Amino acid sequence: MYRVRRSIPVFVALALALVLVGCGGDDGTSAQVKPPATTATAPTTTTWPAPTTTTVPDYISYIATVKPEITNIGVFPAPDAPEPGQTFPNPWLYEAGNPASGVPQVFLVRAQRPDGWVEVLLPVRPNGSTGWVRTSEITLTPNPFHIAVSLSAHTITVTNARAVVYTGPVAVGAGDTPTPTGNFYLYVLLKSPDPGGPYGPYAYGLSSHSDSLDTFAGGDAEIGIHGNNDASVLGTNATHGCIRMDNAAITMLSTQLPLGTPVVVTA
Repeated sequence: MYRVRRSIPVFVALALALVLVGCGGDDGTSAQVKPPATTATAPTTTTWPAPTTTTVPDYISYIATVKPEITNIGVFPAPDAPEPGQTFPNPWLYEAGNPASGVPQVFLVRAQRPDGWVEVLLPVRPNGSTGWVRTSEITLTPNPFHIAVSLSAHTITVTNARAVVYTGPVAVGAGDTPTPTGNFYLYVLLKSPDPGGPYGPYAYGLSSHSDSLDTFAGGDAEIGIHGNNDASVLGTNATHGCIRMDNAAITMLSTQLPLGTPVVVTA
């Protein structure tokens, strides 16, 4: 976890705060170790037409990517609200003050209206928060990928359409720091400078936040999916909330999963 400047909405926190939720050492401590230092480029997908009520397969979700020319996007509590309730920067910076660390602002679409508004899932507390953005300020991209995490089974399953891309064991939150359940999405992809370290080779930051840890060093407590430095903990409750998985698998997935991919975590 790292200190977050609230003038930059929670996004910078998420990329930097993978350490916060104890994604660190396998000895059960939450020591401040250096997080993955560079953002990795997530794969892109071809933009399709906007969804309709009859033509979209049930495995398709939609990613809302803020257009490059929109430097700050307003998120409204309702389409008829007079002004936005929140404003998010685009791109947001993984490393504050370093333009080279910019990450495109993405949301997971919940619903679309024909009058130019889209409801999106937000990467803020409380988990499950939503808001409305103008369709004119985003690009809608269909996504056939889906991630399902079962805490009781200690498994992660990734599908592309109806085909299973990967399924395998994970380590999840321990008793006092459980992994939150609910609907989330991939928010940032980080490449670790030390593939043998506690994050493994790659770490995905999610839109979710710990329910048991509020802050760390003045910052928020976000959840991640990442590799590991001790495969023996996979299949157990061993983390401070993050989801640890096989290193080879997350390396493979890093080349396929776009930011905005839905993640459903069930008990």
